[in-house]
Amino acid sequence: MLEKGRVHCHTSRMTDNTVIKEEDSLQSDMTIHSLYILSKSGGLIYQLDHNIPTIENEKTFSFPLEVKLEVQNRNIMVVYGQRDGIKVGHTLVSVNGMKVTGQQLDDGRDAMQVLANEANYPINLKFARPKLTTNEKIFQASMFYPLYALACQLSPETRSSGIETIESDNFRMNCFQTLTGVKFMLISDPKQAGIDTLLHRVYEIYSDFALKNPFYSLEMPIRCELFDEHIKSTLEQAERLGISSI
Repeated sequence: MLEKGRVHCHTSRMTDNTVIKEEDSLQSDMTIHSLYILSKSGGLIYQLDHNIPTIENEKTFSFPLEVKLEVQNRNIMVVYGQRDGIKVGHTLVSVNGMKVTGQQLDDGRDAMQVLANEANYPINLKFARPKLTTNEKIFQASMFYPLYALACQLSPETRSSGIETIESDNFRMNCFQTLTGVKFMLISDPKQAGIDTLLHRVYEIYSDFALKNPFYSLEMPIRCELFDEHIKSTLEQAERLGISSI
């Protein structure tokens, strides 16, 4: 993992097409996917999925299926046989246009039994990338904390600011750490600009509606209706009108 310190430097491209850049993109497209707030100790205290893209792939199969499906975490998932955009880890979301919830079709039939019956073929299946569970989001947030600390320690510069930007072909992650150690992470489209300004605005909302809330305790999850409303409104406004309008 590379890191961005306080000095202006150029970083190289990694083998998985992930790079960490110094400058925000100058393009104006704004797509904000999600917001994470981590406490000083690294715990996830707030998370909002704002605009998560839906990735779906639909294909008509003949018998037998060209992909292997298994039930995992109460969902029917692809475990082998990637093809035509359908990848390992994708979940089955519909059979012949009928929604699949867990293992069951809307008409009450077991989806795995339908797939095992050759008489039902050819059959149209739609797959989608699964949404992260709450536990998975907590786990990912906790993983960022030691990576951030490691980046600070590996930096040749003293008082390194740690990881501030990680960018791939499909997303960018910006991180802003306050003087008290609270981290604000924003996942967005790599084309958009002005995220540093938006993160500071989110910090202001955090200060006004979380820290000043007499019922809120530090290091604890943020459950405040006014905070939620202002965060959602700010992200929507930044996407629709641009950073200068927030």
